[in-house]
Amino acid sequence: MAFKLDAPATGRVGPTLAEINVVPLVDVVLVLLLIFMLTAPMMYRGIDVQLPRTTARPTSVEERLVLTVTRDRLVYLNDRPIALGLLEPRLRELLQGRGDRTLYLKADAGLPYGFVVETMDRVRRAGVERMAMVTEPAPREPRR
Repeated sequence: MAFKLDAPATGRVGPTLAEINVVPLVDVVLVLLLIFMLTAPMMYRGIDVQLPRTTARPTSVEERLVLTVTRDRLVYLNDRPIALGLLEPRLRELLQGRGDRTLYLKADAGLPYGFVVETMDRVRRAGVERMAMVTEPAPREPRR
């Protein structure tokens, strides 16, 4: 046990520590950040579509136009339902002020090929310059 014999009679031993210990605060903030980073992607819920699987890498997500076509031929533009006949004028309106004329097409794997091609034709007539097909990555085969 160590103590100072010539300490004043005030009852205090050593100088006063007037600093706030921020280590516990940083620990709590980092834990909360980790929790929010893990749960935030789970909070977004889109329209359920069974996408075909491919081996290509997914593209980065930015502010984009997404056209979703469900198995029962319902069409959604950026998660909002739209009649197929109104698709071209609405796309022209959205593309007017955009420099990037790219559209991402999410079509259900069970749709007839002809319907998907017809939808793609409508999109091209509306002025979309580039169209990307959204797919899910295929499961990896084990290496031998």
